Amino acid sequence: MTSVAFPWSPSRKEGVGTAPGPASRLWYTIGRGVLNELYYPTLDQANTREGVFLVTAARGWFSAEADDTVHRVEPFAPGVPGYRVVNTCRRERYRITKTVFADPARPVLLMHLRFEALAGELADYRLFFSLVPQLGNQGEDNHGRVLRDRGTLLLAASRGRIALAAVCSVPWCGAVAAPARGHPARRALARSGTLVRGAKVSAATGAELLGEIATERAAEGVVVAIGFGDSVASAACHVRAALGGDWIAARRDFESGWRRFQASCRPRAGVPRAVTRSYRISTAVLRTHESKEFPGAIIASLSIPWGNSRGSHDLDAYHFVWPRDQARAAIGLLAAGHTQAAQAALRHLLCTQLEDGSWPQNMWVNGRAHRSARQIDQAADFLLLVAVARSHADLPDLAVWAAARRAADFILRTGPSTEEDRWEECRGRAVYSVAAAVAALVVAAELADGRDDLLARRCRETADAWNAAIEDWLYVRDSPLARRVGVEGYYVRLVPDRLPHGTTVGATLVLPNRGNRRRARFPVWAVTSPDVLGLVRFGLRAGNDPRIENTVRVIDATLGVATPAGPAWRRYNHDGYGETPDGQAFDGGRGDGRAWPLLTGERAHYELARGHPREAGRLLRAMIAQSGPHGLLPEQIWDAADLPACGLRRGGPTGSAMPLVWAHAELVTLMRSLSDGAVFDCPEAARRRYGT
Repeated sequence: MTSVAFPWSPSRKEGVGTAPGPASRLWYTIGRGVLNELYYPTLDQANTREGVFLVTAARGWFSAEADDTVHRVEPFAPGVPGYRVVNTCRRERYRITKTVFADPARPVLLMHLRFEALAGELADYRLFFSLVPQLGNQGEDNHGRVLRDRGTLLLAASRGRIALAAVCSVPWCGAVAAPARGHPARRALARSGTLVRGAKVSAATGAELLGEIATERAAEGVVVAIGFGDSVASAACHVRAALGGDWIAARRDFESGWRRFQASCRPRAGVPRAVTRSYRISTAVLRTHESKEFPGAIIASLSIPWGNSRGSHDLDAYHFVWPRDQARAAIGLLAAGHTQAAQAALRHLLCTQLEDGSWPQNMWVNGRAHRSARQIDQAADFLLLVAVARSHADLPDLAVWAAARRAADFILRTGPSTEEDRWEECRGRAVYSVAAAVAALVVAAELADGRDDLLARRCRETADAWNAAIEDWLYVRDSPLARRVGVEGYYVRLVPDRLPHGTTVGATLVLPNRGNRRRARFPVWAVTSPDVLGLVRFGLRAGNDPRIENTVRVIDATLGVATPAGPAWRRYNHDGYGETPDGQAFDGGRGDGRAWPLLTGERAHYELARGHPREAGRLLRAMIAQSGPHGLLPEQIWDAADLPACGLRRGGPTGSAMPLVWAHAELVTLMRSLSDGAVFDCPEAARRRYGT
């Protein structure tokens, strides 16, 4: 049992989805075979912890489907994110089959249920549905109640201006609202086999809503509907409207909308079925994570990393917009042929840019800052997105010029150091941030030509100066690590803002490591990263540059891991963001960073850039193999020995975010790059200027 009062669901999702059109502002996630978080009315508002079916029988027998069944989760089709979920009791006593999707016409989750008795008779069992609301990202102050509205018994909850109502197509046999903290009603149900009214729901206890469904009716098939609104009355109106229609017709409309989206994606001809499946899943993930109220706002993930160990007051969740992830997602959508979706992301970035030309570290979908640290690579990513969009889409230059000028000015004014590197843990001159900034300044110079020639000259002169200084800043020679690997030198991850007088980057300087709260310190030469591949991806260095090849050897020796899913890489030495060695959840202060599938995709892009498409294709297949069993890519995979008690398997997902939009965007972009025979998002202006 976790000690957190109002935990979230585990982050390891088996399915995420939404209706294809704008009418249904509802998003859903599935994990361990049950409903997890439901989001409404925007992607940054999680409103439930779980919706789970409970089964009782004579002699105190009790079963919860999340814990006591074997799960099979299947999408309606690859890239059509409605799900058929089959949960079979491990003791082979019952089976629950669910069809889960969103009503395309309204903010209602529809779940068709069929219950089967595999042992004994239907009459031997009683079936209950438990729903735990955590409205508006909070478990406290959820006012749960059971009420009768227009002859319908409702499970209802409200908090502020968000409310939900849950009904069944056949009347609940009975229903209670009980405290969520400690689940007293669920414990009483396990003891007695029936619903028992217990303590009253209060602001401090949160709410759990339970309703009983007659098993003989569930055997025929029933529909449970969960709807949202700004009041219980409006939520109830939505669910009554949904149940008053034909759920099969609603499913048909849901599927047809998503199939039209997939038909509009750039076709993937002549590739293996597994690759096509991953492509379809990835494009659907990108689209699913886009706001409907603020088109183009794309969040990082419909998940809370290590959510079952995090309380609802802990907003280290990923349902925020990171401009970096948003730009990568937009590039992925462009790679898939979705020009309009990518332009929507670009417009959202235009209207959320800050006065100084930067963007917040991350933000709510309406642009309000959540965390405010400035990162030059996020400003650079905007300019790099503009470059890709100009190359592959009809993009009026005047629409972006003002924002591009402010972004370039921010980079010129604050670079080459960044307040935070792309992993949001260290300040200084980071190799990836510098590479992105140099390429972005070259892009900005092209935009400025004929509009602001002075700015164009400043951008090119600064880009050239920084590019020429990269080796002085970031390339070390004859370090202990270089001697151990057997190379002349290599690029390090990052150097501090100011080097002590008279020293070189090869000296033994120390850096704080903010991935853990011990603030461990390491010599500069001891910390390297696959981030250096950005020098090749953005056209600043050739893939066969000996300094790059030396660094790749160091990266492979220090950060590369072999897994049953294929090769993978960690972010940097001494990374503290991940599970502990014994498999316990990352708690903000303890942990070891694990391998990231998106880095496998970045390595594949490097191999393609240096003329090795076959190796790039092999790494694409490895990246696909690093997805979960349902095709969703995690933030990190477990790269140590199996820990079955913790659910950790070498090469399989950890408890970090899953799916990670950035990883799916990298996969889609890589497929396009392999199809084109060139790196899709390499800015041509930088490649030409630096002769790579």
